[in-house]
Amino acid sequence: MPALAQQPYDLPLSELEKYKPSLTRQPDFDAFWERSLRELAGTPLKYELAPRDYPARKVRLYKIVYAGFRGANVQGWLAMPDGDGPFPGLMLFHGYNWAMEGQIHEVVNWALHGYAAMLMLCRGQQGESVDNTVYSHGAHAGWMSKGILSEDEYYYRGVYMDAVRGLEVLASLDKVDRARIGVTGGSQGGALTLAAAALSDIPVVAAADHPYLAHFERAIDIAPAGPYHELNEFFRRNGDPEIETRAKRTLSYFDVMNLAPRIRCRTWVSIGLVDTITPPSTVFAAYNHLQCDKSIAVFRYFGHEYIPRAHEEKLRLLMETLRP
Repeated sequence: MPALAQQPYDLPLSELEKYKPSLTRQPDFDAFWERSLRELAGTPLKYELAPRDYPARKVRLYKIVYAGFRGANVQGWLAMPDGDGPFPGLMLFHGYNWAMEGQIHEVVNWALHGYAAMLMLCRGQQGESVDNTVYSHGAHAGWMSKGILSEDEYYYRGVYMDAVRGLEVLASLDKVDRARIGVTGGSQGGALTLAAAALSDIPVVAAADHPYLAHFERAIDIAPAGPYHELNEFFRRNGDPEIETRAKRTLSYFDVMNLAPRIRCRTWVSIGLVDTITPPSTVFAAYNHLQCDKSIAVFRYFGHEYIPRAHEEKLRLLMETLRP
């Protein structure tokens, strides 16, 4: 919880609303992602379900394990409402290294709202999800610098592709209406929400709370707290300016600001103005590059935390769009 009387530290709201830095895309940005999607398509779509006893009526919970990018096993949780369906689907993504008990209670809660809800546990971060990449550089702590000197090798390439495959698995289920699937998550999960919407045509709505992995250039310079500091520490430990240049080039492929123009579905974003983990200007940088039907909910007195009013707005958006 933010400290009492915490004040905004980033740009004034009037400037945030207009803040639209130039994209940092490399010339082969779209070609890189099309090549990644083709490689993902080479892994057959397969998954296994195992029932998980849970103390709730009218919902069935399963552990799901599916083949992600380059065949890595990715674990998740799937909760289905009782009945024949078809139900609208909701793909869920968790925060950075943060999914206590796999967030099974949250998954079940979404099913109680009428959605076939599936949460992906990020490779290496949670549960039985396997990170099967051998990295040649980086990773002094956490995941932010794993493989950072190559876009082909960088950690989040596998995670973004796992997210796309998770959507494909959800859409393939008999009781799920493929035409009514949304994506949502907060922080890292907010970034994956936007990345999945940019890289897959399955979602019809995306709801991202305080999305992470946006506008790296500014986040590295101003973020007061949180995992962006892993990048600063990587540069402290590797003082060669060429390494920093190469690393920032890699990050540009995964910056959701650069992915934002690819999103075509209805998109909603929330941000608190005292968020010290995802600086508001980085979130607005991504939001202002969206070219789809969009809206942003801004909360002056909140930081990187659960915001009740934002949650209600998100519930209404998903209900209106997906019609559970």
